[in-house]
Amino acid sequence: MSGLALALILVGALVHAGWNVVAKKAHGDARFVFFTGVLMAVFWAPLALWLGWQVVPSWGRTEWLCIAASGFLHWVYFVCLLTGYRKSDLTVVYPLARGSGPLLSSFVAVVVFGEYLSTLGVLGIGGVVLGVFLIAGGPGLFRAAHDPARRQRVLTGVFWGLLTGALIASYTVLDAYTVKVVAISPILLDFWSDILRLPLAAIPVLRDRREAWRLWKLQWRYALVVAIFSPVAYVCVLYAVRLAPVSHVAPMREVSMLFAALIGGHLLGEGDRLPRIAGALAIAIGVMALAWS
Repeated sequence: MSGLALALILVGALVHAGWNVVAKKAHGDARFVFFTGVLMAVFWAPLALWLGWQVVPSWGRTEWLCIAASGFLHWVYFVCLLTGYRKSDLTVVYPLARGSGPLLSSFVAVVVFGEYLSTLGVLGIGGVVLGVFLIAGGPGLFRAAHDPARRQRVLTGVFWGLLTGALIASYTVLDAYTVKVVAISPILLDFWSDILRLPLAAIPVLRDRREAWRLWKLQWRYALVVAIFSPVAYVCVLYAVRLAPVSHVAPMREVSMLFAALIGGHLLGEGDRLPRIAGALAIAIGVMALAWS
């Protein structure tokens, strides 16, 4: 893997962990997806227009179908992620989502793109998955019978985390195909998929506009941060996908766990730090194995 691809992944991971902490603090629901989508469209429109002025008119059915499918998957992903954050801890939902997603992405990439995983690469993925499991609480996830409320909260986080991970795998493979095979600019893909998912995101807002306005006044600052930094994190990954195999890039993104475990534990006051630190180390080792494979 090239140094540029590795640098893009690390920058994307740091930014990704940061905006997820902000999204968690917002306590948003499906309407928060609309808020971020509108702000994202406004903020990034000048760059998208500059890059796509001559390119977008040449797109055909294949390009627009890929973008529309990506927009739909990202919309469902955001809704599931925010639901998990409302019902459970970030340090449960986020690691499980980020850990199960690349595992599925890597195996699909081997089949779809014909990529090859060396023994060291497989061990690296295993390290990432083990680290995610430890960060999420390890065996203690299922030994909380003495505290039924906590157990239910954790299991709820497991459900939403794994569902979100499946969606991450889906859009990762689709978007990798779009930038590698269909050859759409990562910036334009991210921008236009956001535009095309806005009608879906607007539905809960239109159902109760008074409540949406109340939430907007409470959450717009958080939404602005997510709108600015979420595309930066993902575009870094999409450019890395152009330089390295998806089966390597997808798991290496999970170095964000190193940042999320520390940021989430410190700012959000979530416990179980020792197993989560051990998990972060396992992820770091797994990432290095993937970089060398």
